[in-house]
Amino acid sequence: MTGLIVVLVVAGILVLVALGLAIHVVTQYEMGVQFRFGRVVGTKKPGLVIIIPIVDRLTKVTLRIITMPIQSQGIITKDNVSVDISAVAYFRVIDAVKSVVAIENVYSAIDQIAQTTLRKVVGKHTLDEMLAETDVINADIRKILDVTTLDWGVEVTLVELKDIQLPESMKRAMAKQAEAEREKRAKIIAAEGESLAAAALGDASDTMMAHPLALQLRNLQTLIELGVDKNTTVVFPAPLMSTISELGAFLARETATAAAPTGGASTAVIPDP
Repeated sequence: MTGLIVVLVVAGILVLVALGLAIHVVTQYEMGVQFRFGRVVGTKKPGLVIIIPIVDRLTKVTLRIITMPIQSQGIITKDNVSVDISAVAYFRVIDAVKSVVAIENVYSAIDQIAQTTLRKVVGKHTLDEMLAETDVINADIRKILDVTTLDWGVEVTLVELKDIQLPESMKRAMAKQAEAEREKRAKIIAAEGESLAAAALGDASDTMMAHPLALQLRNLQTLIELGVDKNTTVVFPAPLMSTISELGAFLARETATAAAPTGGASTAVIPDP
């Protein structure tokens, strides 16, 4: 009787172990690849899956998008500038069988090829192009990766440059360049303002020459502006050129009057015989 109980207990344990090996649960974001005696016999969709213990083996592959950081790489650009660049890649498995059969470790392989591709693509661009055309570089890296990873059943959905570290000397040079560029813009804007102001003053002077009364009105406006702050000094502006011309005319009249002959006695001069 005791031997029968032992046999039943052992049989029960073997049944439980067999059920544990035969019953699997594939979650919604996974796909199961079934091997039978080492050969692929198909895939299993999400849900409860039953396989033959010992004979079959089930490998689960996630179908979610995976974020993989690409470690910083020391890269020399086309114009011989040394930079350290890190990036991030997003990819997902589109063929579960290829991702298991075609390559041993798909995650490590994508990490390594992403690093080499990043170095190769960035090395073809100058520093200015790399800073201004990151979208183009990201697209080029993704295209190159897709050519290789599609054979592994993996699709790269996105590649983004995450961090670009420049040497301190290059940062100082770029800061000086930016400062010089802003000073140039400021001088150009100031020169344009002076040109517009000169043109406006020229138009105003032409108007005042055509309408002398406008100058007097402007003088009165200046007096009003001076009186706003309650100054004790009153300035009476006067047209300088007209004042000089009037003074010159006055002096000319005085000189002509002084040189004119007066009504006095005249002296007769008798010539010698």
